[in-house]
Amino acid sequence: MSETIPATIPDTIPATMRVSLLRGVHDLVLDERPVPEPGPRQVLVRVSAVGTCGSDVHYYEEGRIGNFVVRRPLVLGHESGGVVAAVGPGVTRNHPGQRVSIEPGVPCFTCDQCRTGHYNLCPDMRFFGTPPIDGAFSEYVVVHEAMAHPVPDTLSDEAAALLEPLSVGVWACQKGGVGPGSRVLVTGAGPIGLIAAQTARAFGAGEVMVTDVRPHRLELAADLGADATVNVAERPVSGFEPDVLLECSGVPAAIGAAIRLVGRGGRVVLIGMGGDEIPLPLDHVQRHEIQVTGTFRYANTWPTAIALAASGKVDLDRLVTHRFDLAEAERALTVAARDETAIKPVVRP
Repeated sequence: MSETIPATIPDTIPATMRVSLLRGVHDLVLDERPVPEPGPRQVLVRVSAVGTCGSDVHYYEEGRIGNFVVRRPLVLGHESGGVVAAVGPGVTRNHPGQRVSIEPGVPCFTCDQCRTGHYNLCPDMRFFGTPPIDGAFSEYVVVHEAMAHPVPDTLSDEAAALLEPLSVGVWACQKGGVGPGSRVLVTGAGPIGLIAAQTARAFGAGEVMVTDVRPHRLELAADLGADATVNVAERPVSGFEPDVLLECSGVPAAIGAAIRLVGRGGRVVLIGMGGDEIPLPLDHVQRHEIQVTGTFRYANTWPTAIALAASGKVDLDRLVTHRFDLAEAERALTVAARDETAIKPVVRP
């Protein structure tokens, strides 16, 4: 048996690194760990930016999301990008100094789901910041080379990190069959909703309406290209029959009301994470033959996401409202509770 050649770690890489460690509910501390060494077909990435996600906040606030429970100290963060610092044996796709966006889930590559292109449904997925897999709130991470996607220099570090939520928007539009002339309703103007609306437009949608209850988010949606916005706290949507509903709010009552607006033969894509159950207007769904589907992450979306961001068709930098050092990760996770103008806080390790 041939001997595995160890990775060559440049002298410029320190022996230890800082990480933001979640030890329990509302218990986030700065810790120090050894810099990981990349194994075969792995790359070591110096993290430049990490977007905070609602799931990160949920783990911080509740210590769990469904069956995913924080049982030991965990590093959060799965929206990340950086610069390749070193490569392990057998790496051919990346090289040191290359800027990359990190796809945060590494599947097994061999199961039925992986082999049929649905690797997002891999039962053995190892996903950043999801117990027990550590994430990117750290100075360095190791990732499989297939998940370190090179990005052009025209993209900012923050945009490279936010290609992850853009991939959620790309996957949702693909699942919903958004195309030229589609009439699209996006419910919820948080980061995912704002990205989904831009992505729908980039996919050729003829009309895009966005709903929310926060005026500043609706203003940003309009600035980013939405044809119409509705504050549903003040009035319901009327006179608009979408072909596609991209549901990003996760609010059960809002979901039922929005589905009732969808026209004959329409598609409903459930993206937002809310309660375990929602009221489904079954009579409307059946009589109009509406297709209702869930989404779980994404598969094979990074090339499209990179192209949309690099072309300017989707503006990710406009979403960034707050920036924090790694030592301030707790503030990044809680700023939305203090500042209603917060859209996407970013941690810069």
